[in-house]
Amino acid sequence: MEVLTLLETIEDMLSRSTNIPFTNKSLVDKEEIMSVVSEIKLKLPDELKQAKWVKEERQKILVDAQKEANQLIKEAENRIIAMIDEHEITKKAYEQKTEIIDSANAFSKDLIDGTKKYADEILAELEKNLEEKLEVIKDNRKELK
Repeated sequence: MEVLTLLETIEDMLSRSTNIPFTNKSLVDKEEIMSVVSEIKLKLPDELKQAKWVKEERQKILVDAQKEANQLIKEAENRIIAMIDEHEITKKAYEQKTEIIDSANAFSKDLIDGTKKYADEILAELEKNLEEKLEVIKDNRKELK
């Protein structure tokens, strides 16, 4: 996360700045701060691309999970059709079919829920980091004025 490093650089610049006596103000090198802010502006699109990639990967995982669930259901149905010849086998096949379908649906749901949770956690952390750094930038700008 290069943006976080750049924001930490600004924080460091501000902590090293000279305080103006009898005020809450500090003297900073405007050009130096503006240079780092410019770099942040250049890096933010990369951070946003990363968030978009995470979202797209989440969608791919969901699609793959659904395909796998459908494949498991299809395999279960094919097994059942092959067992229809004998009455006892047919009876067991219907029981297994239900179990396999329930298992496949539960697996699919768990996989989808886990994927959504994972993607949400990553996006929430990214959002939190960006909001924190944005607040720091806003505070720093207020101090500069």
